[in-house]
Amino acid sequence: MGSWRIAEDVALADCAVDLEGADLDDLFETAALALLSLMVDPATVTVTVERDVALEAEQLDLLLYDWISELIFLKDRDRCVFTRCRVRVTGAGPCRLEARIEGGSLDASTALGADPKALTLHQFALARAEGGWRARLVIDL
Repeated sequence: MGSWRIAEDVALADCAVDLEGADLDDLFETAALALLSLMVDPATVTVTVERDVALEAEQLDLLLYDWISELIFLKDRDRCVFTRCRVRVTGAGPCRLEARIEGGSLDASTALGADPKALTLHQFALARAEGGWRARLVIDL
């Protein structure tokens, strides 16, 4: 499993997250779990919803951007957050993502955290790193 940490020194109204993953699938899964941890206490979400997500973008970084944006959109539109995901990233342009996500509705028993509004392009980065991939996401709260 990949790793992530909150970068405290980026902006006051944003949250920056530095991600690492062994491969692209791991990085995209780790990004989803980092976002989830900002929004809620995952232990308070009852898994009642399963969905398949398919996305396509011309570049890998845009695919990551679209992936996180989709998860924020589902939170806003359906009041659902996803505690588990299996992601498969393929292609080199266009790039494709296929994911199976599982989670549940936000309800009175959900311990809420921040309410992300959007992923920004400020300091947004995705790059190969020794031993895998790294990314930085800055999320507007």
